[in-house]
Amino acid sequence: MSDTPSIPDPASAARRRSSPVARSPPRSPPPPPPETAAVGDALAGSSPRRSVRDLIIMGENKSVGKIWEDMETDVLVKIFKELNLVELSPVSQVCRSWRLACSDPLIWGTLDFGLLISNFIQTRASPYIWVDDRSDKRLSKILRLAMAISHGNVNCMIFHYNLYMKDEHLNYISQRSPHLKRLVMPAWNRISKDGICLAIRRWEELESLTMPSIGYPPYIMEELAKRCKNFKELKVMGSFDLLFASAVTTYLPKLKVLSLRCSKVTMGALLCVLNSMEHLEVLNISHCLLFEIATNGRRQVIHELDNNTLERASQLREFHHCQSRQCLACQRMMLDEGILRWYRYEDWFWRRDEVSSFDLKDYGRLFGAQCEMLTSVD
Repeated sequence: MSDTPSIPDPASAARRRSSPVARSPPRSPPPPPPETAAVGDALAGSSPRRSVRDLIIMGENKSVGKIWEDMETDVLVKIFKELNLVELSPVSQVCRSWRLACSDPLIWGTLDFGLLISNFIQTRASPYIWVDDRSDKRLSKILRLAMAISHGNVNCMIFHYNLYMKDEHLNYISQRSPHLKRLVMPAWNRISKDGICLAIRRWEELESLTMPSIGYPPYIMEELAKRCKNFKELKVMGSFDLLFASAVTTYLPKLKVLSLRCSKVTMGALLCVLNSMEHLEVLNISHCLLFEIATNGRRQVIHELDNNTLERASQLREFHHCQSRQCLACQRMMLDEGILRWYRYEDWFWRRDEVSSFDLKDYGRLFGAQCEMLTSVD
């Protein structure tokens, strides 16, 4: 059975438009505007698909067309904020005013793909990941949809640590989101040096980046320094050694916030950051596996910071650290030998951070569990 609504008879519709409508005198308190009530009724439907369908029918209904044409954009945006990416797609095609409202920055401030995961297997050869072709096509389909509706108004993008995009995906979104200020992308296995550098060149307004450990970090730090004049926040998920620390202190000396939460960090790297970054205000090394190389070449885990390190860190506005044997996150780091196996733990665990500007909180509305089910590739 088809879900397509029946088309009313034109003659009967004309008679309804020509018939006088009796209006009740105003009462106290006044009722809500008819357009707001109508949309509220549609959104209150038992099925999300039915709610969107009712919205589209009302938008195209000529007998109430004037109501929708006169509705202020602010009202439409408030309504459309309750819809997800899949539901916004048909709504944005109803008319020009709806299309403009659907692309409003208040809706697209944060595009959270935290529930979107690639279908992959690990391999022994670089890039150490093989991704199913259907998974790549699905990601392309979703990105095309999001970029088409948002019209360049995305300020923050969040990707799952198991979402392995390619250069072509990154190139597509960097072309269509020129005002991006924050990027959370913990997996770079299939992204080349040229691919990420090209994206950074386009994101001149970028202020915050969450990234994984990479073999040679100086190139990306240099690109950030050249292109992103307002860059101030960096989070690294993985390993942070002296080479990484030197690249940060050399190219990003004015960095304000650095989070190494749940990373494997050498003491040399930590001291390099504390001694060299005069503008640093916030540092998070909570649940890190801190270690140094002893004279015999063996790795020695540091369970407690010395007084000199604590004194230097006390000059920061915020210094978050925890190396407690009783802490569950610290126990997990020890169990995983400093490279956290995020898949073993709660879905939300990787999204947490003691620094408020890095904490991802709950998943966004734009791409929820329902979107995940409705964006399959045939």
